[in-house]
Amino acid sequence: MFDIYNQDTGHDQLKNDEQGFKKLLKSLSKGALVVMEATGYYHYRLAQFLYKNGVLVSVVNPLSVKRFIQMKLAKVKTDKSDAKSICEYGVFNDVPLYNGLTDVQAECLQLFRLLDSYVKKSTATKNKLHGEDTLGIPSKTVYRSLKRDLKHLKKEILMLEDRLLELVKQEQQAQLTLLQTIPGIGLKTALFLIVVTDGFKKFETASQLCSYVGITPTIRESGSSVRGRSRISKVGNKKLRNLVFLAAFSAYKYNRACKALFDRLVAKGKSKKLALIAVANKLLKQAFAIAKSGLPYDENFVSKLA
Repeated sequence: MFDIYNQDTGHDQLKNDEQGFKKLLKSLSKGALVVMEATGYYHYRLAQFLYKNGVLVSVVNPLSVKRFIQMKLAKVKTDKSDAKSICEYGVFNDVPLYNGLTDVQAECLQLFRLLDSYVKKSTATKNKLHGEDTLGIPSKTVYRSLKRDLKHLKKEILMLEDRLLELVKQEQQAQLTLLQTIPGIGLKTALFLIVVTDGFKKFETASQLCSYVGITPTIRESGSSVRGRSRISKVGNKKLRNLVFLAAFSAYKYNRACKALFDRLVAKGKSKKLALIAVANKLLKQAFAIAKSGLPYDENFVSKLA
């Protein structure tokens, strides 16, 4: 079930299936805008259904809605009250319109999510194997089982990566090639950048992309004399953030603009971690510039835009 709030008819609750979607569609007036929170898998089917039926849809960040509710000092929080708050949020804010996914885009995102899940499982299995080694392998049965599990996960990860690459090559081969001309960005980083950003169409500026990925330094300060340690923002796409941060290690050695930035920050007394965060940020801006221009990497061109 999902809750809705219509300015004209008030609150209602419908089944979260095709039948419920059709009932909602019939109740909408011409030119209506449907605003919903991004809730993982749960919003996707409804958003795609409405989009394909010509309805204006906006999928908004739950954090933004939460802050909006807090500003209203609302004391009661239920699915019913949340539906009304989301409606009010859409009325008072300039919300972005949802662009439906093609079948290829939808499969790419599914592959990416499952791939992320398998990589996490693989890391957890490696940690368990390390634990068994440390203990002296008290149970050979457990150890062999973990080995088989890890081998299977590696096989599935390779299969998913191959399928993802195959799909991206169908529609984004040129962009995939262009991104790899940037020193520091390899095939996997370029591939995931294209998938997550929908070929960089989701963002109008490089800063928006950096904020989404979470490659922005957060510096905690209290007054003017007490300074906290710099760290990467925890808001953003974790999988992509980790990949770009790893790419920064290569970029600060082989990407001239990134190396100059790294050396300059370290010379000023900044930590190497903060310098690497800045390099990752610059690398993303270079990728954005290359993707939007449609031109291969050129040190002079990129330095003007990134």
